[in-house]
Amino acid sequence: MPDKLIQQQLLAARYGADQQPENIIWNTQIAGLIRHRSVRNFTDRPLPAGWLETLVAAAQSASTSSNLQQWSVVAVTEPSLKAQVRMLAAGDNGLANGYIEQAPAILLWIADLSRNHAITSADGLYPQVHDYLDTFLMSSVDAALAAQNATVAAESIGLGTVYIGAARNKAKELAELINLPERSYVVCGLLIGWPDDRHPGDIRPRLPQSVVAHHNRYQADDLDAQIDRYEAVFHAFREGLGMKDKTWKQAVQSAAVSLEYMDGRQNLRETLEKSGFGFK
Repeated sequence: MPDKLIQQQLLAARYGADQQPENIIWNTQIAGLIRHRSVRNFTDRPLPAGWLETLVAAAQSASTSSNLQQWSVVAVTEPSLKAQVRMLAAGDNGLANGYIEQAPAILLWIADLSRNHAITSADGLYPQVHDYLDTFLMSSVDAALAAQNATVAAESIGLGTVYIGAARNKAKELAELINLPERSYVVCGLLIGWPDDRHPGDIRPRLPQSVVAHHNRYQADDLDAQIDRYEAVFHAFREGLGMKDKTWKQAVQSAAVSLEYMDGRQNLRETLEKSGFGFK
């Protein structure tokens, strides 16, 4: 259980000094979740024995819809293969994330219908449900929940992590590289390694709870005013790290209006359909 000072420091980092929620029920696990940060600088220290088994056990303990377990994970640790993953994640813009090669491992989390499709088809049954959008969504959610459980487990033993959504930039090529079967795709990557304390990642501030948490019915009447208050926290975070001045609103708008942001992911549906996913 963290002491009061640490609790205050964690909440101030996560929400800013003036927008902290009250009545948090504290324990070691909750403190660990609030302490989460993305790590993009890793040491060359080897991962501990049993790291993968531990993270997969945690991942398999996540909820999975109807216990169908429609996900898999590929751990890429071989340096030359990891370099190819990095180049594919660079997408159309060629913005390679060097920390993919720096980290000792990247876990590729896969929405995987192939296993259950084969089990059903082998007995002469037609898995028509796999032709529908909800099954695609279900398998993607399963993979995301598993990945997040693994993230929490990794951080609990001192490892650092960062998600790589750019793993979808060249979804077809990545699937071919790691030999994925039909009806599967990489939802995201997750780097795993020991954080380099010389370049620590900071806790990134989030929106006030009043923006994202609603009681009984969705309400957004004073959204603009609440976003304005968040902008001050967002600005202070970026300024403290020497980052280019940009508002959160500008970041949201840039991600919404420019296909350059998608960096190849605009082709994802075509790739998925060719792999056998249905969207009825």
